[in-house]
Amino acid sequence: MKYVEKQAKTVEDAITEALVEMGATSDQVTVEVIEKGPSGLMSIFSNKLAKVRVYKKINVEQVAYDFLEEVFQKMNIEVNIQVTLDEHNNMTVDLSGPSMGVLIGKRGQTLDSLQYLVSLVVNKEADSYMRVKLDTENYRDRRKETLETLAKNLAHKVKITKKKFILEPMNPYERRIIHSTLQNNKNVETHSEGDEPYRKVVITPSTKPTSKPKEISGPKTTHKRVVKKQ
Repeated sequence: MKYVEKQAKTVEDAITEALVEMGATSDQVTVEVIEKGPSGLMSIFSNKLAKVRVYKKINVEQVAYDFLEEVFQKMNIEVNIQVTLDEHNNMTVDLSGPSMGVLIGKRGQTLDSLQYLVSLVVNKEADSYMRVKLDTENYRDRRKETLETLAKNLAHKVKITKKKFILEPMNPYERRIIHSTLQNNKNVETHSEGDEPYRKVVITPSTKPTSKPKEISGPKTTHKRVVKKQ
């Protein structure tokens, strides 16, 4: 949180100087009094000054909204922007409008780039790190379902062919979906190769030995031969 420190004869004067410098009103800030300074007659003879630290309140939802609104105006795209925060202080930005395909881009690359930029702008102002999710028309969930299905189909192919399969480059979030989907699949293993932004997931046949089920046998029976005397 940004702040300004000021000293003056009185606390009120110090706050006023800070507000003028910040271009803010009293309802837009919080004030921490560091030194009260002398009071009454002592203030006439004392050189001691009051000292305050004034913090400007940051509305991170408005920061995200204003940034995106400016971007879309320059792109000449009509977009409705809805910004929400959950109980864990995670931000979700939902976009809607007639040209969402342009914002999504190829495999969501444009949407990912916008999300990255919004995260930078918001976290520059936020007190602590804030996770930002940018979505439109439920694209993130639809993409997740597509990747989960793709991972299962490719795992089956690798199991049958016994050959590894290298997927197209993906961002860290999408790679995690592939790894997570197949982490309990005993027939294949996954790892990532390459450097960003061309890092890829590789699916390979499992190298772990598969344990054969134990045969369940019944109790052993012993047969005694009885010889009768003639």
